[in-house]
Amino acid sequence: MRMLRSACAALALLGWLGATQAAEGQPPVTMTAKMCVFDPLGIKGDGFRAARDFRLEMIDEAAIDIDMKAYVDERVAVEDFKTGQCDGLMATGLRTKSFNGMAAALDSVGASNIIRNGKVDLAASYDVARRFIQLVSSPKAADMMVDGAYEVAGIFPLGAAYVFVSDRDYASLDAQVGKRFGTFDHDKAEAQLVQRLGARPVAVDLSNVGAMFNNHNVDMVVLPTIAYMPFEIYRGLGTKGAVIRMPMTISTYQVVVRSAKFPKGFGQKARAYNARNFELAMATLKLADKDVPEKFWVDLTPRDMERYELLMRQGRVLMAEKGIYDKKGLKLVKKIRCGINPGASECSEPTEEW
Repeated sequence: MRMLRSACAALALLGWLGATQAAEGQPPVTMTAKMCVFDPLGIKGDGFRAARDFRLEMIDEAAIDIDMKAYVDERVAVEDFKTGQCDGLMATGLRTKSFNGMAAALDSVGASNIIRNGKVDLAASYDVARRFIQLVSSPKAADMMVDGAYEVAGIFPLGAAYVFVSDRDYASLDAQVGKRFGTFDHDKAEAQLVQRLGARPVAVDLSNVGAMFNNHNVDMVVLPTIAYMPFEIYRGLGTKGAVIRMPMTISTYQVVVRSAKFPKGFGQKARAYNARNFELAMATLKLADKDVPEKFWVDLTPRDMERYELLMRQGRVLMAEKGIYDKKGLKLVKKIRCGINPGASECSEPTEEW
């Protein structure tokens, strides 16, 4: 229970931690709607309580009262949203990309990474995420956040997701060949990348990924550092494990709504509200990075760093050609990367420029 309580706080709705209560003198509510909210602890979770703060903010800013319905199973939350039992959805970007691939481009493997002198510049990588979220949250980008009946009403970071290995000898590409790599069952791109690495994908989900790694049913998993304490990943690391200091992705949490069920302009107001909370989320994520003891962190060799970067770039192109990743979204993220690090070799190449 303690683990699930912590997981809820860490993995759900970080962008709204510390959200303020709506001010007195609220305008009259003109509409109501229902929101499917993924939270491992349901209504008792810290994430769901934060979602209720968002509800109060939207009463004040958009004159809509949103009934927040908690789900402990993210898959069920998504399905209920699809079938119309809810008007909105709060879930991870990997789950919401089917409603808007552009918004989920940030979750693509390696899309945010800035590599300088053979190492990941994490601050610059998070700047990629910040610029992307601010850009797509601006009024000028409103059309990009609408896809048919659906609209993305908020994006914020869940943090850089790293490869945790049960043995530091696996912290090289050659050593990962044949190893059991836990991949989320709904993320086809991750599984295909793992196969390209030569490892063996083993399906996991948020309910069992910690146990699978800690019980050595898998040799490697990809998780943000906010999961380290809640999922007790230190048990799986033991004395021989390691964390590879190269993000596989920067994970996001997203809000998706059926536009017709919300007041005109709701999506833009909600996106602006969430974008304002980016730095608050980042402060929490930086603290989570410090939860992982320095002794576990390992750097890839320059050669492996280059190979990883190339494999992820090729993987993004392959996934885009297969329709799993959004081409326009990847093009936008590359433009942001090259704006931050124009000297990167990729910036003189035509890849990801459909």
